[in-house]
Amino acid sequence: MNMKKTLEFVVQIQAPRERVWETMIAPATYEQWSAEFCAGSHFKGSWARGERIQFLTPDGDGMSSVIQENRPYELISIRHLGAINAGVEDFTSEKVLSWAPAYETYSFTDVPGGTELRVTMDTILEYEDFIRQAFPKALQRLKALCEGGDQ
Repeated sequence: MNMKKTLEFVVQIQAPRERVWETMIAPATYEQWSAEFCAGSHFKGSWARGERIQFLTPDGDGMSSVIQENRPYELISIRHLGAINAGVEDFTSEKVLSWAPAYETYSFTDVPGGTELRVTMDTILEYEDFIRQAFPKALQRLKALCEGGDQ
């Protein structure tokens, strides 16, 4: 039974789309804003369309994904295909099959004074409360990085 729910988060950032994009995906700044989900979060792989990417915690847990779409400074869509537990990818367990694939999409739009970043993401009910609490904090940290503070 599929218990996915799509959540949406929006933040206004006083910086050009290019700066928001680069700050979001550059390894050093990605680690800073994604720390709101787990301190030491990082990625391995490429943000290029069709490429594999892993989103990981320091102890090797995380998500195994593919970049579904990458339109520079406009949109990144991630297709999460499996879980990673202690460094081992899982694409076939009942738990993974109950949610995979799940999508996470970032849209960058020009607005007066900067950029609107809109995030939609599929989550399972088990993680909904955590995501609802952590994602706004992560976006506020990304905003601070993009606007030149908190570096």
